[in-house]
Order: sequence, then C-alpha cells, then structure tokens
Amino acid sequence: MAASPKHPLAAGRNSGGKHDVTPSGSKATKVITLTGIGVVSLLLIGYCSAQDDYEEVGAECVDLNSYQPDGSYTVVDEDYCDDDDESSYHGSHGAYRWYYGGVRTGTRIGHGTTVRPSDVRITTRKGTVIQRGGFGSRWGSGGS
Repeated sequence: MAASPKHPLAAGRNSGGKHDVTPSGSKATKVITLTGIGVVSLLLIGYCSAQDDYEEVGAECVDLNSYQPDGSYTVVDEDYCDDDDESSYHGSHGAYRWYYGGVRTGTRIGHGTTVRPSDVRITTRKGTVIQRGGFGSRWGSGGS
C-alpha cells in the first residue's frame, strides 16, 4: 500500500511538498520599517517644536490718543497695557495698547503696528513675555 500523503500543514510543508518560506519583504519586515519611520518622525517633530528659533518682536505700551501725523505714538509705562483685559481703555487715562515692532525715538515710537503678530515671541523692554512663539502661542504676561 502506498504511503498516505501528510497533512498540508504537517512539518511546515505545503501540499506541493515545498517548505513554507516567508518571502523577502514580508509583512513583519514592513511593519518594523514603518514603525521605525513613525518613531523617527515623532522624535523629529518633538525636537523641532522644542526649539526656540522663532522670531522675536518687541512691544511698547502706547497712548493711542497721542497719534501724530508721522504715524508715531507716545510711549507710556507698560503697566497701562493689561493683557488680561481685552479692552484698551483704562478709566479716564485714555486708550493704551501694545505697539509691536517699530522704532523708538525718545518717548515716541513709530513704523510698527498695534495688530498683534502671530507665531512670534513678543517681549517688552522690561523683559515681560507677552506671547511665546510657535505652536500653542500663549497670551498673558509674566516672566520668561
């Protein structure tokens, strides 16, 4: 009597009598490669977001009622500009607001803007950080 054929999964053989060999480029190799690329990508993104290489912009507190034809404003003490209050009016003192960038000459500043720039680090002359640059910019005053 002839020997009966072995089960196709017996001893790692298929029905053709050949070994089941995992071909090169198997799913396991691809998973390991993709996982490695994912980990490296996350590390790179984390490193880049931790860098402090964003642009720095200075801010001065100005009296908006002191606007001159040359486009300049009078600089006042930064205590008049309160980032916790979106309003720029503080009682009978007049209108005060942060002035970003610009060139200061004596007690006046011009060639800047009252529009807060985004994705930059904004600091006052006293060193108060108004906004941190990059992802998740933070508003508010406080030390650096």
